[in-house]
Amino acid sequence: MVTENGQQGTTARAIPSRRRVLTAAALAPVLTSAGPAAAQPQPQPRPTGMAGAAHGRRVEPVPTTPADWAEVTKVLGRRGNMLRDTTYHTGFPRRDLHVVSDGVAVSAGLALGTHVAFVRYADGSTMIMGDVVVTEHELQHVIDAWQAHGIEQTALHKHLLAQTPDLWWTHVHGHGHDAVALARGLMAGFDRTGTPPAVPPQRSDPVDLDIAGMAAALGTEGTTEDGLYKVVFVRRETITDGHLILPPGLGATSAFNFQPLGGGRAAVSGDCVMRADEVPHVLSALRRGGIKLVELHNHHLAEDPRLFFTHFWAVGDGVRLARALRPAVDATDVVPNG
Repeated sequence: MVTENGQQGTTARAIPSRRRVLTAAALAPVLTSAGPAAAQPQPQPRPTGMAGAAHGRRVEPVPTTPADWAEVTKVLGRRGNMLRDTTYHTGFPRRDLHVVSDGVAVSAGLALGTHVAFVRYADGSTMIMGDVVVTEHELQHVIDAWQAHGIEQTALHKHLLAQTPDLWWTHVHGHGHDAVALARGLMAGFDRTGTPPAVPPQRSDPVDLDIAGMAAALGTEGTTEDGLYKVVFVRRETITDGHLILPPGLGATSAFNFQPLGGGRAAVSGDCVMRADEVPHVLSALRRGGIKLVELHNHHLAEDPRLFFTHFWAVGDGVRLARALRPAVDATDVVPNG
């Protein structure tokens, strides 16, 4: 080999020497820090997707009743309800916040509804998942509290394009054999927020929207709750999170919330669940219908198949909004929530 000064052979001999020098320099910080602190174990990543299932058989959720979650209920400080006999669901609506977005006073049910869910598995373990509304001031404090209790954050995102005050939504995940400890970990975060105490259920007044017309446009009937009209679709596939099979609909729904504004008009805030190949079709369908896109994100870290979610927002005639949303529904492999 010829060097830059024209001499042969010197570069070939220099390469091993230079490598030894560089290697020694790279190892120096490691060797000098090899004390007690360096010996501390590092967190191990969770198995992902099918790789997680390969480490053992998939574990099914088991049916439970509210009585099985009595101690969790005490920790959470409010009663939940059972979904499909497997998911214990509890809401923490942020009724303490006066939020305005796009000139609309946003109700707690439209986009401020913190939710957490507990699922028991055949191996005796419990998984928790949730979507939590926090103010920007609360956000870092809440995350620190959860991380101190082993509660993971799997998404940090927005449901609204612009709002006052500034808000964030964070998805949480936990898994272990002590459901009460998981509940206490959640509450350590909630205690860093202004989430108000539970209130008795409110009487549901008639919703000032053309419900029949909207149901016809979306191809399914929804429900009226907390002054809103809500329509939910669930994925057809079996979804796993690592080796855990998720109950139908848990963290994998398309949900449309319509808040009446008078005269048949509504504000809609929603979330579409999609596989990767469905994403471009859904986003295009929403924009063709005049729906504003807010967020594209994930709810899980280790699910199979991989799922994406888009939040959206629009204001207009309720039936027209439902018609605009229908092509996005038809572009995904979902069925109405039964």
